[in-house]
Amino acid sequence: MTEDTAIDVLICGAGAAGLTLAIDLARRGVSFRLIEKMDDPFRGSRGKGIQPRTLEVFEDLGIVDKIAASGGYYPQQREYHDDGSVKDAALVEACEPIPSEPYGTPLLVPQFLTEKTMRERLVELGHAPEFGCALVAFEQDGQGVTARLASGGEEQTIRARYLVGTDGGRSFVRQTLAVGFPGKTLGVRAIVADVTLTGLSRDVWHRFNEGSMETQISFCPLTETGFFQLQGPVPLEGEIDLSAEGLTTLTAERTGRADIFIQSVSWASAFNMNARLADSYRVGRIFLAGDAAHTHPPTGGQGLNTSVQDAYNLGWKLAAVLSGAPETLLDSYEEERRPIAASMLGLAVRLLEDMKRGDLRRGREVRQLDIGYPGSSLSLEEPQRQARVLAGNRAPDALLKGAAGQPVRLFDLFKGSHWTLLEFEVERVAIHPRKGLHIYRISQGGDLIDSENRFSDTYEATPGDRILIRPDGYVGAIVSQRETAALETYLHDVGLRTGPAARG
Repeated sequence: MTEDTAIDVLICGAGAAGLTLAIDLARRGVSFRLIEKMDDPFRGSRGKGIQPRTLEVFEDLGIVDKIAASGGYYPQQREYHDDGSVKDAALVEACEPIPSEPYGTPLLVPQFLTEKTMRERLVELGHAPEFGCALVAFEQDGQGVTARLASGGEEQTIRARYLVGTDGGRSFVRQTLAVGFPGKTLGVRAIVADVTLTGLSRDVWHRFNEGSMETQISFCPLTETGFFQLQGPVPLEGEIDLSAEGLTTLTAERTGRADIFIQSVSWASAFNMNARLADSYRVGRIFLAGDAAHTHPPTGGQGLNTSVQDAYNLGWKLAAVLSGAPETLLDSYEEERRPIAASMLGLAVRLLEDMKRGDLRRGREVRQLDIGYPGSSLSLEEPQRQARVLAGNRAPDALLKGAAGQPVRLFDLFKGSHWTLLEFEVERVAIHPRKGLHIYRISQGGDLIDSENRFSDTYEATPGDRILIRPDGYVGAIVSQRETAALETYLHDVGLRTGPAARG
């Protein structure tokens, strides 16, 4: 057994949550290792829906265009009826982008392509997952975590300041911690498979026997892959033949057609749907994120998205504490993210009931643009506001002009690992400069000009307002010009030290 040098963070599990956390830590210069017990990357399409809020996260991480190029928009679904008729309808309500919400409609991207793009981004940042490396034991003390890893028939012991379990629904980290995972099995077992086939066109999502939990089956074309994702409920007990021959037989039985042939199966799984939520997201220096903390039925396309946003919430907080912020900052991770998962579980279960009735339509509620943390200990408003944008809300995008006349998106200003302070027509009562804080004055003669009132209308800002945007794109604080001291205290409490500011 060998012993390795200490690192800041050990991430156990290289799925979407682990990769998000790794990318975020890498760009912040935090030392970490990302390990995965499987020998190879996950190769299934299961988490294929990328919601608009996650696309905003991916923009910040530098991968949104590559993600979009790996997939496309949801096709219309074609329902086949017993009388031979068909009906085409939109499964996902299409919304045009607007300036405050640049991504209006979810994308359909197979999970294996999403994670491939994330791994490529991680390589650009100088890191890579360690496949075939399993966490086999760990223990923690007041200063860190001692972990034993097994890889290639050898073991090593490493020391990390923090451990994050992103290792799925059967999480070894969660089970070792003895964290409860209450919830329920939803009485639905289903198959999902990535297949090549003949007999169906690739322009629509084909759905047969919609509303029947015994005979329904669907085939969704996966853009850029040549595959269809086959889905359907199956009996709760018994073996399911997931070979090409077995799925061809099942398809014929459920569609009544003899012209649809499954030619090959790239990946397939039979699974029981569960809705479960971990009792705790943190035990000392160990955290749970993604499916290790919550499991969802696939209805609504919330699982992967919630997992990505868990990691996006945790990453900047870990980096801040490692740089000297108070340890209590990490308490806000569970405070903010666990209620979100509970809400998403409720939504997914409701959509599952809709699916059972043959009515699976997805509206704004699945897009995660309205998720926020208004009750968080990290949300400050002085004085209290009555407005569309409040402390804790997602920070909308808006288009302004730079002092040199160029168009400037707020999202471009937010992009990166820093905090952003927007001072709207503030008189010269200066906030002390700090490392990690970008400050912009929005006024005539300022860094940015709101000549068409797009910023003031979107944020309902009044002269003298200071709006502080967190590194994860949520509004941390909104204070009036008279509340400079409250904002200074807030900045100190989240670890932003006085020092050189990055202005513009």
